[in-house]
Amino acid sequence: MTKILNVYIRPLTLSDAVELLNLEKKNQTFFESHSVTRPENYWTLETHKELIEKWEENTRKDIQYEFGIFQINNDVLIGTISLFHVVRGPCQSATLGYSLDQEHNGKGYTTEAVNLVVNYAFEILNLHRIEAGVMPDNLGSMRVLEKAGFHKEGIAIKNVEINGRWEDHQILAILNPNH
Repeated sequence: MTKILNVYIRPLTLSDAVELLNLEKKNQTFFESHSVTRPENYWTLETHKELIEKWEENTRKDIQYEFGIFQINNDVLIGTISLFHVVRGPCQSATLGYSLDQEHNGKGYTTEAVNLVVNYAFEILNLHRIEAGVMPDNLGSMRVLEKAGFHKEGIAIKNVEINGRWEDHQILAILNPNH
């Protein structure tokens, strides 16, 4: 049985900068409770163009892959998903991060995007392991990862600074079944 997808992912390009900035501004309050503190100049088009250029360079270096999450029916950017801290050599691993427009939460879109990026990581990048950290009170995000096949590994104590406070994170991971 083939599952019909509602979203697709693709690398963000400079032509996405305005849409990305608008997504971030629209969800600023929603995202900030689980995101790192943003510098003051973050909320400018120039900064978002620079970010996209940096992401493109990091992709060429094989250290980060940043994708937009787009709705299939209208090609609207509704979120982002990334593989970062890509490590080669004996580890073959990366860290997963994502955000989705608040009005699209609870519809399964993030789970679809996670599945797509995991497939990309395992099939195209040939990674062995992907891990993600989630604040323990972010139950929706933990459900997304568990539905995508991630398993809980433990709590990393005060490992990410969120809004000026060091926050604990539940670490979840998924292993490449072909390794």
